[in-house]
Amino acid sequence: MGYLIPWRLSRRDVLRDPKYDERPADMLSRSMDRLFKQFFHETGLRSFEGEGEVFSEFYPRIDMTEDEKSITLTAELPGMEVKDIEISLTKDVLTIKGEKKSEQEEKGRDSYYMERSFGSFQRTFPISEEVNTEKADAVFKKGVLHITLPKMAPKKSSHKKIKVKSA
Repeated sequence: MGYLIPWRLSRRDVLRDPKYDERPADMLSRSMDRLFKQFFHETGLRSFEGEGEVFSEFYPRIDMTEDEKSITLTAELPGMEVKDIEISLTKDVLTIKGEKKSEQEEKGRDSYYMERSFGSFQRTFPISEEVNTEKADAVFKKGVLHITLPKMAPKKSSHKKIKVKSA
């Protein structure tokens, strides 16, 4: 942390040591940029850098609940269509993929405006319980995806007492 405090370093120390080639203010600026990029990347919001720049990936909000009978996932996917969503389920992993494409165009008498945004996502969820893949169901309505994974009936215990006989 000493390199962030410039008044503790002499100019000669800064010039000699390669790890101090960069000014502390530049390092702080880059760290803040990284922090904001991560925030916008994880929330799926637009970034403020560059005109109209949008991250190529977004992460939709997903709620996962579980009860005795099933596991339910609810994903908010505004602006998407059914054809843009892909769901796959293996024995212990659920994967949701999607691609969002948006185009807005306004033509006026003396003006023309067009904005496009694209983004894709892939979310993978480990499934701890054994689910019935044949009865899994997904419904997409008004920008919200509901996935229901019914649990398998609990297997009967294969525990058995064996009587010990004397010979």
